[in-house]
Amino acid sequence: MTASASAQLIDGIALSRQLRADVAQRAAQLTARGVRPGLAVILVGEDPGSQVYVRNKIRACQESGLHSVFEKYDADLPEETLLARIRALNVDPTIHGILVQMPLPKHIDPHKVIETIATSKDVDGYSTLSAGQVMTNAPGFSPCTPYGCMKMIASTGVSLRGKHAVVIGRSNTVGKPMALMLLQQNATVTICHSATADLKSHTLQADVVVAAVGRRNVLTADMVKPGAIVIDVGMNHNDEGKLCGDVDFAGVRQVAGYITPVPGGVGPMTITMLLVNTIESAERVAGA
Repeated sequence: MTASASAQLIDGIALSRQLRADVAQRAAQLTARGVRPGLAVILVGEDPGSQVYVRNKIRACQESGLHSVFEKYDADLPEETLLARIRALNVDPTIHGILVQMPLPKHIDPHKVIETIATSKDVDGYSTLSAGQVMTNAPGFSPCTPYGCMKMIASTGVSLRGKHAVVIGRSNTVGKPMALMLLQQNATVTICHSATADLKSHTLQADVVVAAVGRRNVLTADMVKPGAIVIDVGMNHNDEGKLCGDVDFAGVRQVAGYITPVPGGVGPMTITMLLVNTIESAERVAGA
C-alpha cells in the first residue's frame, strides 16, 4: 500500500445503499415464497439516543421490504416481563431477528436479556454462543459493527492476507470480534487498549487500523503508516458539538491510503448489517 496525497474515502452511505438493494431483492424473493423477513425491536425506557437508533433501524427495515415489530415499554418494566416477551418472540414464526436496544434500565441485567434471545434470532450477534460461533468461524451472526467494518475493508479491494492489522479497543461488541474476523482473513492482528504502552509504536506498523475506543483523536497523523487503511468506529463530539470519530480525520487523511469518515462511515453500515443478518436468518428458516 502506497501513500497518497489524500486518502480515498470509504463511503459507508454508498456501500450501505448497495447492500440494502441486495437485501430488498432477497426480501422480495422470500416474500414471494410466503416468508416475509421480520425483525422485532424492543425499547425499554426513554433514552433519547436509543430512540433515534431504533427509529433509524425501523425505517431501514421498511425501506428494504422487511416486516418490523416495534415494542416500547416504560422504564419500570419488570425484568421477568421482558424475558417472557423475548421467549414468546423466540417461538414466533413471523419473527427472524430480535433486537433489544441498549442501554437498559439499571434493574434489568443486559447479559440475562441477551442470553434469553434464541441464537437463531440473535441478529445483533451479542450472545455468548454467537461470540463462540465468530471465534470458531461457525455459521452464525457476526456483530453488526465489526461485520460492517469488514465489508468496508473488502470494498477497497486490498487483500488482508499477511497484512498487519491493529485494533484499538477490546470491547465484546467491537474490538474482540473485529480482531477475530481480521484473523479469519489471514491478517496478523494486534489488539491495543487503555493499558497498552506506546500505542504509536504498534499503529505505525499497521497496514490496517481500526479505532474503536470512543475517545477523540486517539489516532493522529504521526501514528499512521503511509497508505494504511483506517477504519474509524468512534462516535464523539468535538468542541463545537459536531459528531466526530476517534481519528484526527483531517490529519490522518493526508497519510492514509483509505479512511472512513464520521459521520457517513461505519454508522450506516452497522444498521445495514443488521438487515443482512435478519435476511440471512429468514433464508435459513425458508431453506433458501
